[in-house]
Amino acid sequence: MKHKDGKPVSHPDKSSRIVPMAIMFVVLCGFSFYLGGIFCSEKDRIGAKDVTKVVSSPKESSVAPLQIKSTAFPECSSNYQDYTPCTDPKRWKKYGNHRLTFMERHCPPVFERKECLIPPPDGYKQPIKWPKSRDQCWYRNVPYDWINKQKSNQNWLRKEGEKFLFPGGGTMFPRGVGAYVDLMQDLIPEMKDGTIRTAIDTGCGVASWGGDLLDRGILTVSLAPRDNHEAQVQFALERGIPAILGIISTQRLPFPSNAFDMAHCSRCLIPWTEFGGIYLLEVHRILRPGGFWILSGPPVNYENRWRGWNTTVEEQKSDYDKLQELLTSMCFKLYDKKDDIAVWQKVSDNSCYSKLTNPDAYPPKCDDSLEPDSAWYTPLRPCVVVPSPKIKKSVMESIPKWPERLHVTPERVSDVHGGSASAFKHDDSKWKIRAKHYKKLLPALGSDKIRNVMDMNTVYGGFAAAVIDDPLWVMNVVSSYAANTLPVVFDRGLIGSFHDWCEAFSTYPRTYDLLHLDGLITAESHRCDMKYVLLEMDRILRPTGYAIIRESSYFVDAISTIAKGMRWSCRKEETEYGVEKEKILICRKKLWYSSNQSSR
Repeated sequence: MKHKDGKPVSHPDKSSRIVPMAIMFVVLCGFSFYLGGIFCSEKDRIGAKDVTKVVSSPKESSVAPLQIKSTAFPECSSNYQDYTPCTDPKRWKKYGNHRLTFMERHCPPVFERKECLIPPPDGYKQPIKWPKSRDQCWYRNVPYDWINKQKSNQNWLRKEGEKFLFPGGGTMFPRGVGAYVDLMQDLIPEMKDGTIRTAIDTGCGVASWGGDLLDRGILTVSLAPRDNHEAQVQFALERGIPAILGIISTQRLPFPSNAFDMAHCSRCLIPWTEFGGIYLLEVHRILRPGGFWILSGPPVNYENRWRGWNTTVEEQKSDYDKLQELLTSMCFKLYDKKDDIAVWQKVSDNSCYSKLTNPDAYPPKCDDSLEPDSAWYTPLRPCVVVPSPKIKKSVMESIPKWPERLHVTPERVSDVHGGSASAFKHDDSKWKIRAKHYKKLLPALGSDKIRNVMDMNTVYGGFAAAVIDDPLWVMNVVSSYAANTLPVVFDRGLIGSFHDWCEAFSTYPRTYDLLHLDGLITAESHRCDMKYVLLEMDRILRPTGYAIIRESSYFVDAISTIAKGMRWSCRKEETEYGVEKEKILICRKKLWYSSNQSSR
């Protein structure tokens, strides 16, 4: 055979081709591994030293379990007792003041990560059990008196002897949070009949609003930033009330679109009409169509309140008019208003949003390329996220009422890769069996010993649904690298957050009684160092708290070895079906005190 130019084409034999091809294969593999290391940022790198190794999960159960060297982790110094790695005030000077950017998540690089155990405060005691904890907590567990001194006239909390007491006061509810919510229910009847189930409180104080709503069947995520003094989120979690560190600043909140039934701000001092209304646009994104936004404080009731706000009645009227105009432009309507409380409702039909296609509309409709559920380090944009017309059954008027909605297949399950009604029902049934087995292995589950629970890598919130009648609440975490199932969790009437477990979670130390993970290490071992994941679990787990670790047989022994170095006691148990390919570790964290503190 000849080439088109007439020259003969040589055909090397197979053996002469195999060698260069093999060399090229090795070179390409090595190069791709190198690029992968560059592509993954410092937060994703695996930095194991002598504790663990970079491994991939076995494809067959016959592979020998991972063996690692035992290491005892040292204690961190006592000034790390309230350490929050990704919202550390010691690092704030590195970041800008614009829109309080410094208060957002800024995680330390891998070479600055702590490989030590966070000590409890001197005199730490086991937290008071729920429901008493809603009204009181041990002072030594959250030894911060700044709020008590600054807010003493508003009854947020007061110190009596060894305890903080929470009388249910607040800036905008001097007669107590109960009377405040009663008035709110008069304005919003949907709060009484199971229509409203999930809520978010921005600028939550000590979370008294969210605490009161628990008795009314409404599950609230209380949100506040980390600061040097107030420790608001730590107070909330110590009380047994759901809360997370966060701030509406330059990044989206870690929640999907159309998630919450209700959002609330009580004199939280967020400048809603500034920066093109970008903060309100984020509230709009996470609020379900037909959902409610509640505002109390400036500029609501400016006619009677302006004298106490160090301003003029004309300025407050102007602020209120701007707010009303902005809300109308992004398809909110004024629902009701009385005294200090105003309520707006996000419209649930798309006729309003069609106006946003006008070139002169402001704020404009978001470009379709901006994924509405992308919420992990995703910048805020000055545009309206228009609800998809496909979610007809997820609007407030159509979604089943609580508690029926817990077990009804959400329509958004079809948006999940591989998701279907049958997959959802199977997951629901599976977790009922698993939760029953867990309670045999850990009798504390379902008792007053466990209140704050985190499911570290949920799919549809099946574990949380299976324990819904127990005296606990569950923070459902969906990996930012996994399939987006968090909308399904919220549609069921549960709460949760996106997160990347190669980083620290947005909470204080000692804030959860039980951590549950199902195959997290197996799924993330190619990205995250198992050692740092477990150290983060130790940071956020309360002393004497528990972990249920369900993992492939390949990893359980290695996890147990690391846990021992963290002063945990673990025992290996069979799964409910006794399969060989996975095991369950039931672990408990020891209560210990720093060696340079007294242990009174």
